[in-house]
Amino acid sequence: LLQVAALERQIFDFLGYQWAPILANFLHIMAVILGIFGTIQYRSRYLMMYAVWLVLWVGWNAFIICFYLEVGRLSQDRDFIMTFNTSLHRSWWMENGPGCLVTPVLNSQLAPEDHHVITVSGCLLDYQYIEVVSSATQIFLAVRG
Repeated sequence: LLQVAALERQIFDFLGYQWAPILANFLHIMAVILGIFGTIQYRSRYLMMYAVWLVLWVGWNAFIICFYLEVGRLSQDRDFIMTFNTSLHRSWWMENGPGCLVTPVLNSQLAPEDHHVITVSGCLLDYQYIEVVSSATQIFLAVRG
């Protein structure tokens, strides 16, 4: 279940070009594989590494929750932490969430040369909450594991 949840998260982060979460998810998948190996082979070093990683993983997911809920000084409009400041991409769920209607804004002067401006409306659940639920699920699975 832990691998499936991590793989699901990796896919949606790739779709949104969110490079920081992609890297974290990749490391998580590797740590889970080593943790499974350590459990099967009774290797205490692998199990200790996995336990340390889970603490870091819980911290990362707590940061994701704070980022999407804009806790403290974090702002999605100002901070491009998830893309390492390389692009203006956002969560894939922003445009593809349940019930979302995407409308392009034609002739907008707000967009850089190679981008377009859109409006998103009608979402049954805002993308921030989908990301928060995903991170909360990861925290639950990590604490349970």
